[in-house]
Amino acid sequence: MNEILVWIYFINAVFLINHEIDSAYWEEWELFKLPGGISGFLIIHFPLLFLILFGFMQVYDYTFMGLIFSLILSLSGLFAFMIHFFFIKKGRKEFNVPISRFILYSILVLSVIQLGITLWLLF
Repeated sequence: MNEILVWIYFINAVFLINHEIDSAYWEEWELFKLPGGISGFLIIHFPLLFLILFGFMQVYDYTFMGLIFSLILSLSGLFAFMIHFFFIKKGRKEFNVPISRFILYSILVLSVIQLGITLWLLF
């Protein structure tokens, strides 16, 4: 089960990082009213990407912290899906193209699977 979690975390991280690239295209900082424009957006992503990659190392090493990072990543994926589809339902055009929606739906499926495996291993 641990090895499956390693691969699910890895694949979900790739989709989430790809979503963040998509977020830069859609100028997500305006959607969420974040200060600093693209510069602030990129600065925020240095620690986020560090944590995602560090979390992967922890999951790969089968540590308890790896399970915590996996839990956080899967919940982040669920949040990303929900908040973006909330905005889409409100009529926002951001992320409402086929590839953006594919990425978001993939994150949803992967995050649900990852959450289930993580909870199984935690309890």
